[in-house]
Amino acid sequence: MTRRSKTIITDITSIMPDAAALYRLMTWLSPAYPLGAFSYSHGIEYAVEIGLIHDAESLAGWLETVLCAGTGCSDAALFAWAYRAAAAENDAGLDDIADLASAWRGSSETALESEAQGTAFLATTLAAWPHRALAAFARRRKSAALPVAVAVACAAHRVPLTAALGAYLQTFAANLVSAGIRLVPLGQTDGQRVIARLEQPIAATAAAALAMPLDAVGTSAPIVDWCSMRHETQYTRLFRS
Repeated sequence: MTRRSKTIITDITSIMPDAAALYRLMTWLSPAYPLGAFSYSHGIEYAVEIGLIHDAESLAGWLETVLCAGTGCSDAALFAWAYRAAAAENDAGLDDIADLASAWRGSSETALESEAQGTAFLATTLAAWPHRALAAFARRRKSAALPVAVAVACAAHRVPLTAALGAYLQTFAANLVSAGIRLVPLGQTDGQRVIARLEQPIAATAAAALAMPLDAVGTSAPIVDWCSMRHETQYTRLFRS
């Protein structure tokens, strides 16, 4: 081994903790991670059916509401609280937040959307990226809402909270944009325009979540919940929510 090779290896080793955290975060929040996210629309399917969403502009406006006043807002705050509780090894506090996250859904389908993906996330991550803290959390709970499951994994593997929360929200939005592309339908470029427009709402939601008291967590997007409820009996459906 040459002297230069030794220097390169030393340099790589010195940055490996950050590189490892980024690698795991990108893997866990990739569309390829086996959560079944592609099968959920968060009520968008019914909103398209009745004409509330009909083009890129209306999809972007709908998703901005979901992020800033709906599930995105509450999930982001619960993510931050769950991460901090897990990092502090506060098991009782973490379980309380997990219970709250599981209850904080406006319809049975959005509850299924979160719980099914969260449970799949726990099982897959424990199999591929085992960690004692994540295993302990999974032993205590048969299921978990997705934001809590991801937050616990990120805390256990020391993925920084700010980066993890922003990436989680971006992935949440991107999954719904993908549903909108298929349902409206839209072109891929229009989909990317929507994602670009959501950059600032995502940043604002993440910043607000990091400072939000737990007793202030809530949503104010009743039309989104209504569309989700109506989707339960929609005659023709491609999505599970």
